[in-house]
Amino acid sequence: MRDAYHEELDAISDSLVEMARFVGSAIGRATTAMLDADLKLAESVIEADDKVDEMHRDLENAAIALLARQQPVATDLRIVVTSLRMSADLERCGDLAQHVAKVARLRFPDSAVPRDLSATILEMGQLAQRLMAKATEVLLTKDVELAMQLEQDDDEMDSLHRTLFSHLLDDRWNHGIETAVDVTLLGRYYERFADHAVSIARRVVFLVTGEHADEFTPEAERATEPGA
Repeated sequence: MRDAYHEELDAISDSLVEMARFVGSAIGRATTAMLDADLKLAESVIEADDKVDEMHRDLENAAIALLARQQPVATDLRIVVTSLRMSADLERCGDLAQHVAKVARLRFPDSAVPRDLSATILEMGQLAQRLMAKATEVLLTKDVELAMQLEQDDDEMDSLHRTLFSHLLDDRWNHGIETAVDVTLLGRYYERFADHAVSIARRVVFLVTGEHADEFTPEAERATEPGA
């Protein structure tokens, strides 16, 4: 009976990894669709979001059923509760990738991004994908030190976001209001995607340690504390 219970817990964790890989791929493909004005690829990303929603519903149902039948406590309870929250983060990441693809579809056959901003948007898309890949690794390994690194990695996304806005506010901007709105939204989508990747990593810290990420002190820092 307990073996079946732990298999169900493992299945929930496996579902999170699958979702993370899926949305990481989605943001990468959405970025390519937008920069290349690839309508077919954009449509595939938009349609694929239904799969993310389905995975989210399935995980949610499995977690609720497990809570009702097994009434887990301690670490097992943390696994179920944090999994529900991480699933919601990942479902939102799928939505954000879909939003990027919808911008690509809206502006087809043109690219929504002016040529002088293509490199910045490409970098944001690639960074979003890398952050989700690292979050996926954190989900697999439960590596708390790696999880804590994501917060620092996210600083790079914030910097790119600021760079984007400096272009928008420059007096030399000559791409019009419509493009400015597109670029503003795209920057927000990538920034939020990165925030959700960080949120997933922070939840893994809580899952493993029972401490919230902003309260957790890594081993290396504990060793240097007075009296350690």
